[in-house]
Amino acid sequence: MTARIYKPAKTAMQSGHGNTHEWVLDYEPEEPRVVESLMGWTSSGDMKSQLRLRFATKEEAVAYAERHGIPYQVQEGKTATRRGLSYADNFSATRRGAWTH
Repeated sequence: MTARIYKPAKTAMQSGHGNTHEWVLDYEPEEPRVVESLMGWTSSGDMKSQLRLRFATKEEAVAYAERHGIPYQVQEGKTATRRGLSYADNFSATRRGAWTH
């Protein structure tokens, strides 16, 4: 079973960057999920799919996987490019777009 080591992205419901600073190790599913016919719930017999380990650095996660003999793949995340804007830029004389109000 292959493990995935990655740094999670922020969710669409987050405006901040909480819970995105740690590295996560979780396992790829071994078997597909099955829909139960009576209740309609999805289930799986794969117990390792419930396991999610968090590490402070990528090196710690890789060392853990190598120490326990777990095959792994590291997925590097893209860093968000943010441009700094201030409220005063809305009223600047050198504003690129026209003021719409």
